[in-house]
Parts: sequence; C-alpha cells; structure tokens
Amino acid sequence: MDVPGSEESLAESPVGLTPRQARRIRIVLASVLMAAMAGVLVVRLASRTSVLVVGVYGAALVLCGVVIELSRNGRTRLGTWLLGIGLAAALAADWLLLP
Repeated sequence: MDVPGSEESLAESPVGLTPRQARRIRIVLASVLMAAMAGVLVVRLASRTSVLVVGVYGAALVLCGVVIELSRNGRTRLGTWLLGIGLAAALAADWLLLP
C-alpha cells in the first residue's frame, strides 16, 4: 500500500531543481558575488590605489555579469563552472600578484 508521505512514496518522487529554479539561483548567486566583489574592490582601492587591483576585481565583476547572462540563456552548468573557476582565479591573483 502506497500511503502519501510514507518512505516509499518519498523515495520515488523526483528530487532536484527545475531548470527555471536553477537559473534563478545562479542569477541570485552571481548578483550577490558581484556586489561582494564591488565591495572588496572599494576596500582595496581605499588601502592602495593600483591599476592591477582595478584589473583583477574589474575582471571578476565582468565575469559575474557574464555568468548572469549565461544563466538567463539557460547555460547554468557552464555559468557555475565559470563562476567558480573565475572567482578562484581572481582571489588567487589577488593573493599572488597584489602587494
């Protein structure tokens, strides 16, 4: 007997996000990270003015915008990988290149 709410019916129900939900989550995540990168850029520029600082964090801001557009067009997996690798590269460049 399959009773709604039982363990058997829960195991058969599909788990995961719909494509629309995944796109919205990626867009919100990229927007939040874009705001965070803008905040870090302001803090870094207040402590030391450098073209390299603007370049690294400007590239991170552009990357977040590209991910938002990719997510809007349905390329959420590509956007997720690009966001993760790109922001890791920006933080590594900050740590390695900036004085």
